[in-house]
Amino acid sequence: MGKITTPGAIRGTQDIFGEDQERFGHVVETFERVRRLYNFRRAEMPVFEATAVFARSLGETTDVVSKEMYTFDDRSGDSLTLRPEFTAGLARAYLTNGWQQYAPLKLATHGPLFRYERPQKGRYRQFHQIDAEIIGAGEPQADVELLVMADQILRELGIAEGVTLQLNTLGDAASRDAWRAALIQYFHAHKGDLSAESQDRLERNPLRILDSKEPQDRPIADAAPDIDAYLTDEAAAFFAKVTSGLDAAGVAWTRNARLVRGLDYYRHTAFEFVTDRLGAQGTVLGGGRYDGLIENLGGPSTPAVGWAAGIERLAMLCDISGLNLGLDVIIAVEDDRALGEATSAQARLRGAGISSDMIASGSPRKRYDKAAKTNAKVLISFQHDGENAKANIRSAPESTLHEKVAGVLNGISTK
Repeated sequence: MGKITTPGAIRGTQDIFGEDQERFGHVVETFERVRRLYNFRRAEMPVFEATAVFARSLGETTDVVSKEMYTFDDRSGDSLTLRPEFTAGLARAYLTNGWQQYAPLKLATHGPLFRYERPQKGRYRQFHQIDAEIIGAGEPQADVELLVMADQILRELGIAEGVTLQLNTLGDAASRDAWRAALIQYFHAHKGDLSAESQDRLERNPLRILDSKEPQDRPIADAAPDIDAYLTDEAAAFFAKVTSGLDAAGVAWTRNARLVRGLDYYRHTAFEFVTDRLGAQGTVLGGGRYDGLIENLGGPSTPAVGWAAGIERLAMLCDISGLNLGLDVIIAVEDDRALGEATSAQARLRGAGISSDMIASGSPRKRYDKAAKTNAKVLISFQHDGENAKANIRSAPESTLHEKVAGVLNGISTK
């Protein structure tokens, strides 16, 4: 029999371990803690949905639907798609589970998403996001709530420095329609100077030309009409309430009139938290108001706003050196006759919320040295004098755990 070749990981996927996992876990734990402060309820979503959920919500002409989705027919012949984002699935769940009774509903989730795109720094084909949505709230205060929450998450992750909140308004339906018509007229007058991609977008998705990365498009896009000239009084008032709410909460922001969302169901607020620490791909968190999405999925007209952020990208920016990530206690069983007492001690430590591990295999003479190399805050060595087990507690100089550990072990002979 020939040598068996171990299959490799699929391109664009990753095995997360060690320091990378500590960073990843730090992002998720911070998100979970902060979303509870804001009373966002956790939802768990299926990893795959009917393809129509994403085709209707994202639009058949978007790159995600036409090029990037993992779509397949199951054994019944139904077309299914691995979720490329969270919002559409949450909107579907809101409709099919009768969650309208809880509106306005504040939802939070996180987990893996799937897009077939070119892998690059911080970008994978299976990637992970944190996500927060408020469904059924049409007031500007909902936008403010989400933005303040996002700002706090970034600050608590220690990555707010160098990150800028860029904000724009897309107006209400009337504002957007008038602006879109003006943009189409403007871009048609410059069609011959646009890149091939922007010429294609002119017919399908003209707003996206505004955020084109092609150098030849930038002078044309930068001189395009702003939405401000087409805003209705109601839309202008909505945006003013969002910005004044952010000011009241102490969240810094800057206006970016070129920040857009190509899909027609987006309304009013669009935003991105942007950093210059990740190269050209500078957005670390983004979102907006999508008042027309649930209607696209067959539901009643329902206002909603939300955001998402890539966990891998946030983790790349985190400094975890100052976090309390290490093991509290390591136990070295230097005599096998003390194993029972050591096991009892470990159970009591863990029950008291003190993390611990044990070294009780291999040569008894080498266990202490092995334990000393773990960099735990407290080392407990268990020995045996022929009659009783003895526990010797040693702590790192900066550790404050010694007395707590000794208290938990009260009743076990220590020296």
